[in-house]
Amino acid sequence: MSVNKPTYSEPLDAIKTSAFDRRLSIAKASLNIGKRWATNSAFGLFKSKEEKNLQKQAFMREQAQYLVIELGKLKGSVVKIGQMLALYGEHFLPPEITEALQTLNNQTTAFAYPIIQSALINELGEKIHEFDIEPTPIGTASLAQVHKAVHKATGETVVFKVQYPNIADAVDSDLDLFRQLLKVTNAVPQTRQLDEWFEEIRDLLHHEVNYLLEVDTTELFYQRLAGDERYAVPKIWREYSTARVLCMSFEAGISIMNEQMFALSQDRRNAIGQASIEIMLREIFEWGDMQTDPNFGNYLIRLAEDSNTKNSHLTNIDKLVLLDFGAIRQFDDNLLKIAKDLLIAGFYHDREKMAQAIEMAGQFYPFFTNINPQIKADMVDLFLLASEPFSLPSQNPDMPTHVLDDKGYYLWDKSDLHNRVIKLASKSATSKAFSVPPKELMFISRKFIGAYTFMTVLKAKTQAEYLIQPFVR
Repeated sequence: MSVNKPTYSEPLDAIKTSAFDRRLSIAKASLNIGKRWATNSAFGLFKSKEEKNLQKQAFMREQAQYLVIELGKLKGSVVKIGQMLALYGEHFLPPEITEALQTLNNQTTAFAYPIIQSALINELGEKIHEFDIEPTPIGTASLAQVHKAVHKATGETVVFKVQYPNIADAVDSDLDLFRQLLKVTNAVPQTRQLDEWFEEIRDLLHHEVNYLLEVDTTELFYQRLAGDERYAVPKIWREYSTARVLCMSFEAGISIMNEQMFALSQDRRNAIGQASIEIMLREIFEWGDMQTDPNFGNYLIRLAEDSNTKNSHLTNIDKLVLLDFGAIRQFDDNLLKIAKDLLIAGFYHDREKMAQAIEMAGQFYPFFTNINPQIKADMVDLFLLASEPFSLPSQNPDMPTHVLDDKGYYLWDKSDLHNRVIKLASKSATSKAFSVPPKELMFISRKFIGAYTFMTVLKAKTQAEYLIQPFVR
């Protein structure tokens, strides 16, 4: 769960969780959108083609903003669906829609504590009296909010991640309602790709609202990283966790955007960056379990001087705190093999090996077989560029000189890699021969984009040998 700091001005004291209320809200929004569309079309009858295109673009942006406002009122899985489409819908949604949906991350209004308290009592009964719970949340999200608490018997500080009432039961109907709302905008083509993505989102949401699955995954990562002091994973309190309430240790830390981060030495920032990239690579290439939400809110940094809290032993290094294990997606061995082959080709900046890896991927994903030779050649260029930070400078003549310092360290904040990748990718995406990539590839792509952004903000420096060597043996 990517958690945002909540706004406290007007906590909501009601949530529309019944199917009737939510359908009524969507129906009203659909009716208003339909009326707006008809009116806009009427006013455009006598305009030139160029004027109509400009009018349509402006109107689409207005419609998208209205759509987001209406979705934000509902909270719950409707908002989560919008956030997922904003993240992965760039290939099948108009840019005006995806841009507007991205603002759903700002819907952080907290719900009044009586609603949360009622949910806690419903799930835990008398057990909640074993804690002193802070009524003001320390974070909110589309499906739940987080409250800090102290266990009276032990004095340990924990957090309760409390799912909003009836949200889990509304997932399927919310998906149908969201599709209906998109349909009446006349802006989104009703394609097979859209159908597939809605089914993917359905699976992800059903997984994410079942906190017992998150309990298992959190404990799995806790065990995997227990011997590595660079990471902190919350400890689960199973006795106080259910399918709708998650209880875990409170893990202190600061956001990567905190000004304290920018005062750290280069070596400390490099170490944090190394740890963040390593965990991503292990998720994809070693474990096959990947956190699919690259939001910065899913990570905190516990600075070395702040590591002597009640819930952690004193250390001399900065820790990367991993908070969210609800949006985990598992990949099969075939995809892991493809990903590793692509990484190895990128490490050596080997164009022939990269082309072979893409060709081999076609055995499992027809997308790679069906694309025409020009698009395939462009894809080789794209993957080689995207793997630039993980390539050996001695093997990569295409690497710009300004992205390396005098010791051969890659300068993430100087590289402008994200924009270069986007520019090259858009060249293929605008081709009539281009089709929507496999969902798995888009998940991994977004994961890397999130990691690139993290490293750029951190102004970290890395060396490919230390990053990739363990994964290319």
